[in-house]
Amino acid sequence: MRMPTTFAMNQIVSHGFGMFLFAALLPFMGESIGFSSWQLATIGALTQLAYLGGALLLGTFGHHLGTSRLALLTGCLASCLLFMMSQLRDPLAITLVLTCLAASAAISWGCIVEILSRCARPEDRATYLSCASSGTAWGYAINGLLILLVVPALGWQMSWQLAALFGALVVCLTWQLLRNLPKAPGATMDNREAMIAPRRLLAIVLGERTALIACLICLLVGFTTMPFSYWLNTYLAELGLPATLGGYTWAMVGGTGMLAGLVIGRLADRKGHGVALMLIFSGFAAGLWAFAHDPGRWALVAGFGYGLMYFPMWGIVAGWVNRRYSSTATMQISGICMVAFGMGGALGNLLAGYVRETVGSLQGVFFGLAAMSLLLVLLAVIVLRGDKAALLPPTTAGAC
Repeated sequence: MRMPTTFAMNQIVSHGFGMFLFAALLPFMGESIGFSSWQLATIGALTQLAYLGGALLLGTFGHHLGTSRLALLTGCLASCLLFMMSQLRDPLAITLVLTCLAASAAISWGCIVEILSRCARPEDRATYLSCASSGTAWGYAINGLLILLVVPALGWQMSWQLAALFGALVVCLTWQLLRNLPKAPGATMDNREAMIAPRRLLAIVLGERTALIACLICLLVGFTTMPFSYWLNTYLAELGLPATLGGYTWAMVGGTGMLAGLVIGRLADRKGHGVALMLIFSGFAAGLWAFAHDPGRWALVAGFGYGLMYFPMWGIVAGWVNRRYSSTATMQISGICMVAFGMGGALGNLLAGYVRETVGSLQGVFFGLAAMSLLLVLLAVIVLRGDKAALLPPTTAGAC
């Protein structure tokens, strides 16, 4: 398990720290820097666009640069940028650094998908990918520890410095792993189309079943999870529920996600990707429906379903795509999936904001998210039926 563990640590650095540590430290940084509302809004918009841009660049040009080299470069860049965050006081400079971190995070995950798809044994591929993707959940948990233990004693600057130090350690471990990958057991020659020409990539995503379903899944996951996470605490406050309930819910999300990566990935390798997707999407939908009907009672259940689905989903979908496409093509399609996820999240948040502005309540938003989650269950049914059809023996002409 050295390979998935190392790449899970990369996810802690790129996504856990690069994407989410700023949000965790913002209340403390704001006291000394003084961000305005429009500066925070700009940071949110630019980092989202940068993440989409990084995914597009990887899907279009990543195969020319080499994923092992890119994985190391993004790790080095992220570590340097994390350290810079401890030294900066200018909101404009901070915005630029966070934008670069977001683009780097998208490129890093695409590289991980390509390397694991190429080097992991087929029977362990979904487990490895899911375990690696769950590193983001570990990042959530570490961010919480930094807030509780490091910030009160040493200040928010030390949190960024420790994150940078951890990033440097991860780069060293990743370098040691990557230099031995050609000798890795189980790495096999892939005779499928090595890469998809950029001019054909969009046509394949729109025209081929596996790529299209993968992108639809990511679009719907973005549409449902991003508004849920963004508006959760606001909705709880609207209902007069204690703020601690939101904290417990996010603790449940992180704790469930840390375990779900290994368990759900192993389930996909043993029982099929369709079974794993059906389980996690059904759990997510059930949690959303329960929360929509009684937020105070079922918030933790919604957090459990969120963590169960969100973190392993990326690895399960990538492993399912890799059954049809080569490792490089899987990386390219995963880049488009990340773009679809970002578009879904942006659309969901815009609609949620519009509903809140016009209706004055978020209740309809969460019922809408619960309804949309049923489409994820439907897509899981399609994947499951396709997996079962692939296992059926071919019919023999003339057989009685």
